[in-house]
Amino acid sequence: MPPFSLDHRPSPFTPGEGSTSSGPALPVHALTPDDLMDETLDPFLRTWARHAGFTAESGALLLVPARPGGEGAADGLGGALFGLGTHPHDAPFATGKLARSLPPGNWRIVSGRLPAEQAALGFALGAYRFDRYKPKTGERPLLELDGGIDRAALERTVAGITLARDLINTPTNDLGPDALEAAFQALGRHYGATVTTILGEDLLMQNFPLIHTVGRAAEQAPRLLEMRWGAGARRITLVGKGVCFDTGGLDIKPAASMLLMKKDMGGAANVMGLALMIMEAGLDVSLRVLVPVVENSIAGNAFRPGDIYRSRKGLTVQIDNTDAEGRLILADALAYASESESDLLIDMATLTGAARVALGPDLPPFFTDDEALAADISRASVATHDPLWRLPLFKGYEKDVATRVADLTNAPSGGMAGAITAALFLKRFVADTRGWVHLDVYGWNPSERPHAPVGGEAQGIRALYEIIARDP
Repeated sequence: MPPFSLDHRPSPFTPGEGSTSSGPALPVHALTPDDLMDETLDPFLRTWARHAGFTAESGALLLVPARPGGEGAADGLGGALFGLGTHPHDAPFATGKLARSLPPGNWRIVSGRLPAEQAALGFALGAYRFDRYKPKTGERPLLELDGGIDRAALERTVAGITLARDLINTPTNDLGPDALEAAFQALGRHYGATVTTILGEDLLMQNFPLIHTVGRAAEQAPRLLEMRWGAGARRITLVGKGVCFDTGGLDIKPAASMLLMKKDMGGAANVMGLALMIMEAGLDVSLRVLVPVVENSIAGNAFRPGDIYRSRKGLTVQIDNTDAEGRLILADALAYASESESDLLIDMATLTGAARVALGPDLPPFFTDDEALAADISRASVATHDPLWRLPLFKGYEKDVATRVADLTNAPSGGMAGAITAALFLKRFVADTRGWVHLDVYGWNPSERPHAPVGGEAQGIRALYEIIARDP
């Protein structure tokens, strides 16, 4: 397959001003059932909707012919009606369905119910297709942007989310550690960042023993990727779990649990998408991105249950389950990150099934002891319609992370509060937890939603960008 590219995606929007390639855009009237009863609505549209049985239920689409003697497309199409349902706030990106249901051509969304930026973002997210391994389909509908929309801001958001989705969706035979490093290098090169790699046995020489331990059994060597960009006063550090595939190691997963393990580098994909947004916007920050990259494989030199290893920080860790490997590689990366001061340290990882049991696939938990930061994230989550929910770093469970013969266990017994004990484990490797937040993301859409096809997903990065971009 061709190397991973940042520039291979066509835009879901019509060309900007000054282009001559864009034809006239037909209107899509996004309506609630109450809007259909409003006498200010065009009588032609009300009559057409009534005769067609269109009730504006959420996601319903009705094509509208060109009115007699009026303007319209060459094929007689004059526009469309789109249902928002009774409570459009419950599906803020419902317009994503339009990208998959409208016929090819240029369209513009007309709505008094949805902010123009929100409607456009929904359309763009719904337009996403992962078609690297299938023939490209024909023409698709394009959206004409409202003149008040910040096109650059919208396009960088879409680009960040698309990058994360593409990385997660790509199978491990084409996105193992070597290829993930190449994508990381390409991202840094695109924005003039400095990128370094610590590879294989050099991890031991430079004191990253846990990263080496987890990845040493794989054919492609483990590594730590680092990117530095910008020279602003605010220091932002992003850390992402990059397990390109997770067999579970010697505590091997059952076959059904391995089917989605190409997504176990979803934390890396998300921080790379967020980094793209930050760099594309040219934010006045000093950005540092750390991604420990491994495959958790099985071979004669694989790490074993019962082994004890000393981490970069000096804490010893007993391996009670080789399938709890993500926290091990993050431990070394977070310890390294904490050796330099950050104003905001964010780590993202597809870490625990317990987080999914607690909150499901669409609502990632976040953990922090910084009350101001927690409030900022919660507000940004609501403002951007990017769901996140705070779970506690409950000190009463710290005893569960302890073990008799080492400082820590990587897999507390009992299986209870697993997302919290994993976060408490990571906390032990952060020097100063003020300004630190851990996100346990799923990175996958198990079922289709209007703006989100089944497959890899960016979670939390729009909310995080909101707080990073805001003036301190």
